[in-house]
Amino acid sequence: FYEGNWEMLPSSVTDEFILISCPPVGLESLRASDSQLSASSYQRAGLAPHRGRLNIQSGIDDGDEYDGAWCAAVDDGNQWLQFDALRPTLFTGVILQGRNSIWSLNWVESYRVLISNDSAVWTPCMNGSVEAVFDGNRDPETPVLGMFPVGMVGRYIRINPLTWHKNGSVCLRAEFLGCPLSVPQPESEDNLDFRHHNYQEMRKLLKAVHEECPNITRIYTIGKSYLGLKLYVMEISDNPGKHELGEPEFRYVAGMHGNEVLGRELVLNLMQYICREYKRNNQRIVRLVKYTRIHLLPSMNPDGYEEAYQKGSELSGWALGRYSYEGIDMNHNFADLNNIMWDEQENAKDKSKVSNHYIPLPEYYTSEDAFVAPETRAVISWMQTVPFVLSANLHGGELVVTYPYDCTRNWIPRENTPTADDVFFRWLATVYASSNQAMANPDRRVCHYENFQQHNNIINGADWHTVPGSMNDFSYLHTNCFEVTVELSCDKFPHASELPTEWENNKESLLLYMEQVHRGIKGVVRDKETKGPISDAIIKVRDLDHDIRSATDGDFWRLLNPGEYVVTAWAEGYLPGTRKCHVGTDPRPTVCSFTLTKTPQQLALEARMKGVKTPKDLQLRRRDAQVRKLLKRGQSVALT
Repeated sequence: FYEGNWEMLPSSVTDEFILISCPPVGLESLRASDSQLSASSYQRAGLAPHRGRLNIQSGIDDGDEYDGAWCAAVDDGNQWLQFDALRPTLFTGVILQGRNSIWSLNWVESYRVLISNDSAVWTPCMNGSVEAVFDGNRDPETPVLGMFPVGMVGRYIRINPLTWHKNGSVCLRAEFLGCPLSVPQPESEDNLDFRHHNYQEMRKLLKAVHEECPNITRIYTIGKSYLGLKLYVMEISDNPGKHELGEPEFRYVAGMHGNEVLGRELVLNLMQYICREYKRNNQRIVRLVKYTRIHLLPSMNPDGYEEAYQKGSELSGWALGRYSYEGIDMNHNFADLNNIMWDEQENAKDKSKVSNHYIPLPEYYTSEDAFVAPETRAVISWMQTVPFVLSANLHGGELVVTYPYDCTRNWIPRENTPTADDVFFRWLATVYASSNQAMANPDRRVCHYENFQQHNNIINGADWHTVPGSMNDFSYLHTNCFEVTVELSCDKFPHASELPTEWENNKESLLLYMEQVHRGIKGVVRDKETKGPISDAIIKVRDLDHDIRSATDGDFWRLLNPGEYVVTAWAEGYLPGTRKCHVGTDPRPTVCSFTLTKTPQQLALEARMKGVKTPKDLQLRRRDAQVRKLLKRGQSVALT
């Protein structure tokens, strides 16, 4: 049954090609609005037709307005869920799912499909001379594809359930596959490779970008997955392969959960875009490349991605490919340094002496028997090797930016748990969320059941749900790097047809967030006598209970909001140095360097190690220092 205008489709299109290639109409991705969905009846607002979207997730409690399906008010064969495509569309299939709920079991086991041009006269989908009956679900979560024997054209489409789970109700989530017959305008002017890339295709794209821009790119690996797939990183810099003094290091990490694939494609798009715009002399991109060393990891969990990719964008469900091959959720797999720090603070007499940064890995975590994914170990080693300053971890399944801490104290399920840098983290999250076209849309609906718009699309991670062992918290407590998590889309695995729109939604956010690496202060800590760099110097900002350290070359970066700060640099064997540093509103750092003098004790130690007799003046300085210390304690001093 096909009465549409074939001339509106490419001349090379065959029936088989159309059936396979027509994309989802956008129920899962929310491209289709709530007003386009209607139904014969529904039990209540939380089970209304707008909840009948593929992979939509329910709240914990049944009975609220955010339930996990459309459910008819009556359990009979006259019920239907209807979609209005708003234009003539070639429909080729339906994907069906049961109700998402931890309290009930509801799914449709068989159904028929009807098409209409005016919503008054309906034509059933046929299989030859008989009406087609499609197999539905056998559990609530596995998506089941029903491809039509022949494509059908109409504006409206209905699912009419015929049978459903015994002792259950007529409930379903769905997605429709269809090709609009009016040719849409291009959704992005950037000529990028908008498709999903499996492992081999990703390798080819990385190679192509490097060959196009060999002077500013470098491909390297940080390790392998459990199945032996390499974890590739694309470095972008005007001097690739080398850390330049004073130049901050930035990273994007995508694909930690293998089925949350949009981040992977956005990172691949980003490297293509930077390469081409750099060649076009786009001054914003030229500055970014010149003054920032950028590292892009498109796939932290390639094993999980390949599993989800084989099923496809609409059939992988909500969790297939999320975990590593060993079944590890990598965002719970980093060392839980939060509770180590909090336990030490609770037990310490002087909490100021408890380390608030560079917390070492616990001994159990470093053993070969520890249940730590090889992918996690590789990323930790990478973090320890490169002096990263700022990062974002790209996820999917929601539209929100979360910031540390991700873990609550005392194992509370959810509670606002701020870091010492809460104000700056909120700024970072706001930068991404406010410049993201999808998040910033005031008319958008909630993805599943959390209304993040009331928080301006940002939230403290622990205030959403507690995540011990998250990469964000680990990065903050074990290294100098600040990191947020970006939930990029309601749909974890959007169809390839959605990728140009998603790129436009995120392009400005991705660039603007990277530019924040230049906020705050930066400098170099040097030895006063030798002028050499001092590595591992502690940089302390008054009234901020989180320190950072200088890198191997003595350079450091401290992310800060505009304001006046009293900053102290200190290193083992040196007297501390303190100065005031002003941070302006422009996104460029204030240079705030330090020159430190060795302590008399350190000078004496070095002299003894060299076999040199301690100079008389140094002996006197050491003696005076000891006298002052004794007098301060109230002890008598015998002068000779």
